[in-house]
Amino acid sequence: MAAPGPYQVAVGPSAVPSAPPSYEETVGFHTHFPTPPPPGPTTGLMAGAPGKAMSSPTYYTQPAPQPSASPVAVQTVYVQQPVSFYDRPVQMCCPSCGKMTVTQMTYHSGTLTWLSCGSLCLLGCVAGCCFIPFCIDALQDVDHHCPNCKALLGTYKRL
Repeated sequence: MAAPGPYQVAVGPSAVPSAPPSYEETVGFHTHFPTPPPPGPTTGLMAGAPGKAMSSPTYYTQPAPQPSASPVAVQTVYVQQPVSFYDRPVQMCCPSCGKMTVTQMTYHSGTLTWLSCGSLCLLGCVAGCCFIPFCIDALQDVDHHCPNCKALLGTYKRL
């Protein structure tokens, strides 16, 4: 029989492992827990070909995540339902200053005020009585303002 060449298989016991490593060992599937070294000599060297030594494979673990140096900013958003304004004060959160307030009201002449004035003129109240609707708050439009920042929050139009 001829001497074994580089392409021929030698007959007899071999120091090379008989099976390839498992998928978990090759890929490092469980990187949080290092796998124990395979059974063998305790010197850290594996037996290889006669007169040669191999070092045991090294196992790497994943480093622990480092806490971030900058704090994470959390923004709270409050969604406010649409507010219906009437001829009375309304409690609401002011979108300008962000405070919860009860609105202040101011009255100004609107469409109903002018229609009332015109109606009184047509009925014959021309001597100045036709201007009475401008003195009655129940006939005027209402503006709602924030008492803190004086921002206009809404208007109630009577007509």
